[in-house]
Amino acid sequence: MEWTGEALLIGVRRHGESSVIAEAMVAGRGRYLGLVRGGRSPKLAATLQAGNTVQLTWRARLENHLGSFAIEVLQARAAELIADRARLYLSQLLCEHLRLLPERDPHDRLLGMALELIDASPDAAALVRFELALLDDLGFGLDLHSCAVTGVTTDLTHVSPKTGRAVSRAAAEPYRDKLLPLPSFLTARGNASPDDRRNAFRLTGHFLDRHVWAARQSAAPAIREALIDILTQE
Repeated sequence: MEWTGEALLIGVRRHGESSVIAEAMVAGRGRYLGLVRGGRSPKLAATLQAGNTVQLTWRARLENHLGSFAIEVLQARAAELIADRARLYLSQLLCEHLRLLPERDPHDRLLGMALELIDASPDAAALVRFELALLDDLGFGLDLHSCAVTGVTTDLTHVSPKTGRAVSRAAAEPYRDKLLPLPSFLTARGNASPDDRRNAFRLTGHFLDRHVWAARQSAAPAIREALIDILTQE
């Protein structure tokens, strides 16, 4: 079996003395792993960097086998990412997030969002929306469109930490200390203050931890907190 496709490299790990197993998000195919023979050679070192866009040819005798990759770089980003700490952290976090997705299940919306984020100036609001989309694709999407108590669609100020549903200001008042703040930029247009950005990351982080990281007995990527510190500065 064989196919060729464009992909974002999201991880590489050693395999044997000279090879690596590359992990990539492939357009139309989702997260794929493949063996790259000789992948630890200096010749392939620049190509096999997470964050690069590559052309992959995957071959295997049977569809359910690991298979092998022939790989050609289309857009090398390593040098420019290393020169910009925020973009480097962002690329690393996005790759970690994409690795949470099930294998061989297409998620082209997330792939497209990740590529746009990597190639743009780091943006807190865009990253938060990516994390919301990730939760949605994993089956744990939040409902931020109407109040869970009254059904109103305006003046939504909080989110239930249990249900992931929005709550209006009036309905939230008796329970404010038990609810998560809902930054207004997530439900309406407008600029996000540093506090808004911090609350937005607190919101997505709560549900990623509850439904994904804790459920898999893992912790949030350490790089996430470092990136949040950069993106929530005044």
